[in-house]
Amino acid sequence: MPIDRCYCYQQTFAALKDVADDTGATSIEALQEHVLFGQNCELCHPYVRRMLDTGETSFEEVIRADDETANP
Repeated sequence: MPIDRCYCYQQTFAALKDVADDTGATSIEALQEHVLFGQNCELCHPYVRRMLDTGETSFEEVIRADDETANP
């Protein structure tokens, strides 16, 4: 099953990417100024960071914050 959204707020990564593209947001904090997501469990944060870096909006693998530091 693909991982494609912030489950707490049901914001898809595709929708978040559109907001980021429209506003120029390049970080979670900047994106959160424009749309509500990632303020509860924060499990979507590694995915949103990857989305902001690569443009990907759907993921097959589980990404953890530890993985980000291991694979910059």
